[in-house]
Amino acid sequence: MKVRPLHDRIIVQRIDEGEQKIGGIIIPDSAKEKPQQGKVVAVGLGKVKEDNTRQPLDVKDGDTILFGKYSGQEIKIDGEDYLIMREDEVLAILKSK
Repeated sequence: MKVRPLHDRIIVQRIDEGEQKIGGIIIPDSAKEKPQQGKVVAVGLGKVKEDNTRQPLDVKDGDTILFGKYSGQEIKIDGEDYLIMREDEVLAILKSK
């Protein structure tokens, strides 16, 4: 991918949680909730402050993040679905053990 988001925006690819089963019933794809977890695939350079310096982002390429249910805008790049959102829409960065 040759896309770089502007300022404090990031591009995220959702991480599928697999097949959901509730009490032995398989939930069809159309009724499943979209995952609220994703992997950051591109980040902007940071927000420009009033003194014309850039504030770097806490989120970096490759991080696994949690975000709100209605965060970001859905976009399609090279046939793949992604979300583009501001860094302040990120709720948490998941650390690997």
